[in-house]
Amino acid sequence: MTYVTISAKIGRELREKLKKYNIPVSQVVRKALEEEVRRAEEKEIKKALEKIGRTLEKIPAEDIVKLVRESREER
Repeated sequence: MTYVTISAKIGRELREKLKKYNIPVSQVVRKALEEEVRRAEEKEIKKALEKIGRTLEKIPAEDIVKLVRESREER
């Protein structure tokens, strides 16, 4: 995996507190960004599943049952 450097401006007081409490800034930022990306991906997946659900609701249940049975018989 390759890495890139990002930067952010923070207040001097916050920087001093980070040093005082020995908080690993890179690790905290990395985890926060990973979590934010995970949430965004989950949101995207949820929207896609909702769209698929609305599409599936339009298909009669009998057709779905028929297709499942045909698929099982092909195995």
